[in-house]
Amino acid sequence: MIHEFAYKILTQPQFLSLCAGDFKGAPVDIADGYIHLSTAEQLDDTLARHFSCQTGLVIAAIPLKQLGNALKWETSRGGDLFPHLYGHLTMDMISAHAALRRDGNGRAVLPG
Repeated sequence: MIHEFAYKILTQPQFLSLCAGDFKGAPVDIADGYIHLSTAEQLDDTLARHFSCQTGLVIAAIPLKQLGNALKWETSRGGDLFPHLYGHLTMDMISAHAALRRDGNGRAVLPG
């Protein structure tokens, strides 16, 4: 499957750090050495597994074509390939962002 966008889930403090230009990554990103991203199809499972009790989340859409060689598709949970950004995420890389909202089926509404 060809993906046009990847999505980063951010807490409110992380989003404010991104806006200020000093986002280094979430703690898991820093520990793993890359920025964890999800495809649209992976987003709801990522939210359920890692953000289930958190509020004030922001979803940021990142066009993949601009990431170039900094983007690596690597095997993660369930053998799925996940997009990982080996580099810094900056506000100018984000095409759209929005507070997390859910549709009538409980799925995350993608920004854009």
